[in-house]
Amino acid sequence: MTETSAAPGGVGELFHLLRDGVPRTRAELSKATGLARSTIAARVDELMRTGLITPVADAASTGGRPPSQFALNPQARLVIGADIGASHAAIAVTDLSGAILAQREESIDIRQGPVPVLTWVAEAAMGLLAETGRDAADLVAMGIGVPGPVEHSTGQPVNPPIMPGWDRFDIPSWMQQHLQVPVLVDNDVNVMVLGERATAWPTTDNMMFVKVATGIGAGVISAGELQRGAQGVAGDIGHVRVARGADVPCPCGNRGCLEALASGPAIARALTAAGVPAADGDDVVDLVKHGNIDAIQAVRQAGRDIGEVLTACVSLMNPSVIAIGGSMARVGEHLIAGVREVVYTRSTPLATEHLSIVQSSAAERAAVRGASGLAIDHALSHGALFVGA
Repeated sequence: MTETSAAPGGVGELFHLLRDGVPRTRAELSKATGLARSTIAARVDELMRTGLITPVADAASTGGRPPSQFALNPQARLVIGADIGASHAAIAVTDLSGAILAQREESIDIRQGPVPVLTWVAEAAMGLLAETGRDAADLVAMGIGVPGPVEHSTGQPVNPPIMPGWDRFDIPSWMQQHLQVPVLVDNDVNVMVLGERATAWPTTDNMMFVKVATGIGAGVISAGELQRGAQGVAGDIGHVRVARGADVPCPCGNRGCLEALASGPAIARALTAAGVPAADGDDVVDLVKHGNIDAIQAVRQAGRDIGEVLTACVSLMNPSVIAIGGSMARVGEHLIAGVREVVYTRSTPLATEHLSIVQSSAAERAAVRGASGLAIDHALSHGALFVGA
């Protein structure tokens, strides 16, 4: 292959090849790209000057001087991942490998509206950068997860049911007034499935992440790609009707929604009505951890209700992993046992032959890790770190 016919053409293209972190020699880069070794050497030198790649341990030699290897330098730049939930916000500074360098979390009511909540996020971001000893010049992108549907092309929430005042608010533009970097916004469960995959299932191409908290939703990866759907509401299983709750009203205006039966607040309401006081999902978790039988049975039933909806998802999507996360996952195996009971019983044997239904490995870090992953992917995409390269 001649150099003129090779696909990669600039420094940014060569960096794209190295961004996976796998060390390569100049000869290996030349073979992979079809570029002349002299061209590779010049571009490697340019990338070395930017700090984006670094020499690593030498490769094995067949004689003579060992060939030098080069790989991504994850410390070269920083990104920020933020998770904005219904009642909390978490934020982290990570390097280009996704390793968390500093993080912060605080109870925040999303109903305060976008400006107060995003002001906390912006101030926390600058504080965390200072903690790392780095400054805004090292920051290249930011990712944010929010608990509602998001128009992916604009990063704007669209008719979010639990986010009053956020509809069509331009989150990226507002954040860019405070942090002059690209800002990527997505639904919180979408970033959670990305974070869970990066943490525990990097080679799994078909999986779901189910968040059970104030609301219920699912993030879906199919054939290795995150599925957002036509309007950004793919995975909105919380408003699928469950037969057991046909008369139970849901804030969305319908009756019998999964969220109205199996979310943290829904379980708390059911327990309170049965004479076991519980104000919210946190109280339910505490009751379960203290061995309250009524709470354990209520959580197990919530798992069955979730399993009823997931049975259809298993037939439709055929995932190999379903990870259960969110604040209600803190009840441990009781919730997951209910899910497994229904899914493994009602799904076809072929669909469940290799299906793992597990508790989230990333746990409370799933969203910030996924949000930082969005930012990293953007920053390391072709041309994003290079002007005219």
